[in-house]
Amino acid sequence: MAKTTKSRAQAAALPEPQQDQAPEQQPLVTPESEVKSKPASHDTAPPPALLDFMMQGWKPQAGKPPPKMKNAEVFEARRRELSKLFPGETLVIPTGHEKVRANDTYYRFRPGTDFYYLTGNMEPDCVLVLQPKEGGGHTDILFVEPNPGRSDSTFFTDRVKGELWVGPRLGVKESQARFGIHEARGLPELQNFLEGLRGAAVLPTRVLRGHSVKVDGAVPEHSERDKQLATALSEMRLIKDKVEVRELEAAIVSTHRGFEDVIRRLKAARSEREVEGVFNLRARVEGNDVGYGTIAAAGHHACVLHWTRNDGDLKKGELLLLDAGVEGNSLYTADITRTLPISGKFSKEQREIYELVLEAQDQAIEAVKPGNDFMEPNRVAMRVLAEGLYRLGILKTKPEEALKDENQFYKRYSLHNVSHMLGLDVHDCAQARLEAYKFGKLKAGMVLTVEPGLYFQKDDLTVPSKYRGIGVRIEDDVLVTKTGCRVLSEDIPRQTKDVEDWMKQVWSEKR
Repeated sequence: MAKTTKSRAQAAALPEPQQDQAPEQQPLVTPESEVKSKPASHDTAPPPALLDFMMQGWKPQAGKPPPKMKNAEVFEARRRELSKLFPGETLVIPTGHEKVRANDTYYRFRPGTDFYYLTGNMEPDCVLVLQPKEGGGHTDILFVEPNPGRSDSTFFTDRVKGELWVGPRLGVKESQARFGIHEARGLPELQNFLEGLRGAAVLPTRVLRGHSVKVDGAVPEHSERDKQLATALSEMRLIKDKVEVRELEAAIVSTHRGFEDVIRRLKAARSEREVEGVFNLRARVEGNDVGYGTIAAAGHHACVLHWTRNDGDLKKGELLLLDAGVEGNSLYTADITRTLPISGKFSKEQREIYELVLEAQDQAIEAVKPGNDFMEPNRVAMRVLAEGLYRLGILKTKPEEALKDENQFYKRYSLHNVSHMLGLDVHDCAQARLEAYKFGKLKAGMVLTVEPGLYFQKDDLTVPSKYRGIGVRIEDDVLVTKTGCRVLSEDIPRQTKDVEDWMKQVWSEKR
């Protein structure tokens, strides 16, 4: 018995790297359980006696299966909908892997959107396969990381997947029970399964590409078929069900609280980085994370659309453009922008620009209704902005000329369209066909942003000096209903007086 244990321990022991060798650079994507973690440059290999000691004296794991996840029937219904779109074909949808942040440390994992949409599974490396059945339909197979518990020394020697290093994984049987899947298998079986999909005799296969190098390399690429799978998944996600709308509403409520955290801090805050940190704390306390890099742009930084450096100073009398969203624990994200006067009051010039942007947003929201073109809110908003810019003397060309496709002079000050789809991704459904999305019709159940903005660069000589350096964006999340729309973020103040009163109220609260 001792001999057997020693042999197992010696096999598991990892040799120390020689001192004159540089540690091997970790791959950008974590291997899928085929290669055990190499020791880091600062590690020491465990001696056999320690391996034997670590394998003993652990309380047996409870044999009770985990409860089925909330809304498991919704994920099941989505798989059945996808199954109907591709009868008789094998569908392979990986979630992706952890990615290196620096050397051998990794970013926090966030599952692939389409994989999560179909399973609810948050673990890295997993792969969903829909395998066609002879009588029609598909069998759903979920490949997951096995959890050997304390029966294998990797639980403490594997720094990439060992549960004493990174926490436990569900395991195979447990995943089947948890996610209500037809069948679960261990990831070590995946390679042979994928190799079996090769050859002329097998049924057609489609792969969601770009998430797993291993999966992509194992199954021959059929670019058009694979693209159709990605497109189908994006277009399924265009229409949100009641569960998705509830999750978006919850993320928006948390985002509202995050904005109030920022307002509270503005009394004493000195930098954009403080703003980012305060908001991001709310995102981690109430959700999974931020849905995208927080934009905390003060002063003329607000004129840079995606200002995420957040390294500038906050100055009284200037504006803070805060574009931020909490990503909930269900991975649905809010996307809200408010432009706040740092001192609590808008100046005359700031108010003029803000109220022009607000007018554009109000009219664009009115254009959000089923049957309208997706681009109609944008056309409406741009007309309002062009007319207002002409009225203020900033745009010298008459609005009808400035708005022509061959001119678009207003874009010098506005730059971007006003809407994108919103859901699990902040820019959701990106693989949908143009005729279903950008050049399609709005339909009940779609959720989109409405976010006009004006940005006057500090060195733009076409702009009167009193407006230079002012950047204003107002963004809300809007659900298309059967008869019009509902602004999901309507409780977050946006009228100038309401914003000022909101800030005053938050500052007056006793904490």
